[in-house]
Amino acid sequence: MIPLGFVAELLSRVDIVEVVGRHVQLKKGGANLMGLCPFHGEKSPSFSVSPSKQFYYCFGCGASGDAIRFLTEHTGASFRDAVADLAQQVGMTVPDDTRSDDERQQAAQAKARQATLTDVLARAGDHYRKQLKASERAVGYLRQRGLTGEIAARFGIGYAPEGWRPLASAFAQYDDMLLVEAGLVIVHGDDNEAEQKRYDRFRDRIMFPIRSVQGETIGFGGRVLDRGEPKYLNSPETALFVKGRELYGLHEARAGMRARGYALVVEGYMDVVALAQAGFDNAVATLGTACTDEHVRKLFRFTDTVVFSFDGDAAGRRAATRALEAALPHVSDLRSVRFLFLPPAHDPDSFVRAEGPEAFERFVAQALPLSRQLLAVAREGCDLGTPEGRARFITQARPLWSALPAGALKRQMLTELNRLAELPEGELVGQWTQASAGGTGIASSRNEPRRSSAMANYAATRRAPRRPEDRIVQLLLMQGSWWDRLTAEDHELLHGLPPPHGELIAWLESDLTEHGVRPWAALRAALGSNEPLQAVMAQWADDRDDIDADFTDLRRLIDGRLLDILGAQQRALGDSVATDPAARQAFQRLFERMRLLKQRLGPAASSGS
Repeated sequence: MIPLGFVAELLSRVDIVEVVGRHVQLKKGGANLMGLCPFHGEKSPSFSVSPSKQFYYCFGCGASGDAIRFLTEHTGASFRDAVADLAQQVGMTVPDDTRSDDERQQAAQAKARQATLTDVLARAGDHYRKQLKASERAVGYLRQRGLTGEIAARFGIGYAPEGWRPLASAFAQYDDMLLVEAGLVIVHGDDNEAEQKRYDRFRDRIMFPIRSVQGETIGFGGRVLDRGEPKYLNSPETALFVKGRELYGLHEARAGMRARGYALVVEGYMDVVALAQAGFDNAVATLGTACTDEHVRKLFRFTDTVVFSFDGDAAGRRAATRALEAALPHVSDLRSVRFLFLPPAHDPDSFVRAEGPEAFERFVAQALPLSRQLLAVAREGCDLGTPEGRARFITQARPLWSALPAGALKRQMLTELNRLAELPEGELVGQWTQASAGGTGIASSRNEPRRSSAMANYAATRRAPRRPEDRIVQLLLMQGSWWDRLTAEDHELLHGLPPPHGELIAWLESDLTEHGVRPWAALRAALGSNEPLQAVMAQWADDRDDIDADFTDLRRLIDGRLLDILGAQQRALGDSVATDPAARQAFQRLFERMRLLKQRLGPAASSGS
């Protein structure tokens, strides 16, 4: 812990005018200096810095504090980093740095390496922006999506041209390993191979710079202009970029969050940019991953209210549940979280363009509070009109309630849960408050699915994977990185598999979201004491028949499962096809999809139908 005496001494040596002046243009205004507030949008200066008091204050939004507070609020630095930064500027040494000389040297080298990677990514961003101006096709695409040049410039949007090595024109040394470390170039072949192949990761894509809170480019997201897969492609994780920690648009949205009073979390960078074009400059997006604990913690550094926006389909509901789980430990009596569900046919981008900003504003105003979303998740699959349904409701609600921090909200939720469960007044209070003292929380329950009898029986009788469902789960356990290569339709299909497969898929997706791809030994350890589930997974993962399998094998298995589902839907239409035009159209659509799937699967599928 940094001693308070050191902090006081540091603030006495630092000049707040110099610190703020690096970020805000200040002009003399009487005894103080004035400038445009960096914490909210304004046209007339209302941000005051006092040299005598070493204090800043905004008459518009009320932001105030000292030099350390300014750096933590404006740049997103932690308290320790802000203190260390200021101490270095005035030649002081933070007294609680107990690292050895070697550790400090390694940290300095890592920091220098990160700065070098930042420079490489900045040069790449400049290159992509120049290429955008030279491409009528790319500019036309952005205009078609309703974006102006002003918004494109604000977010630094660019274009990665077609071809294998366009970046060679921006970097004289295309074989520099820094390009690989930065995630810009892919290398195929061993280091000692004479014919090692290098090519650009991003080709023929609209490029969205992913920036840190401080505004430095730490990665890129690329979107295809036409049809193609994957539709969105992010930089790989690097020394600078970790998907589970970063939010697209956070650097640009900080002032908007303070002006509007809330952060709006969406699912794609086009949503962020389109909302900014429509006047919602407070939107951020996760980067191809579910919302994490780190995301929520970072957002609450800039605002006290977070609104999550999701599509209204099944995938959107699952994403909302994961966001709820991530947010629960961070809400309080003064921090709020709400959930917005758009009509199934829309995402924020399409909704704003079709219905207008006013309609979207109304949806935001009607967003569900966290308390109602918690109850909705707890009630899934429960018939509260029966004792069995209410018992299941209590079981599903408990880990969610346990994750809430102590306070008035947690007490009120307990009263509401007690009422819905139709238990005698105070029944849950005695049971749960005593148990919660032991520290039960959502993390353990989320990563240890319920032990169903189906799982126990399956674990006792199953010996080797033979069914397609077994092979699918086996391959995903051994190759977790393939999960991100699957489509949203694939994810929904896999979640719908019967026990134990669907429950294993849900657990695996949650583990991938929180920890990334992990080896089988780590997955087995993460299962804890869930012996039936461990036994099932062990049998699948320890079978080595598929050691040489690749992604096409997984793709064929999923396509085969999808073909079965489409066939069942087609048969369900039955005789109505002859008399009902709508049924006939549905039959034709199913027929066409099945035809394309059979083509992709090859002769085996055609002969088997």
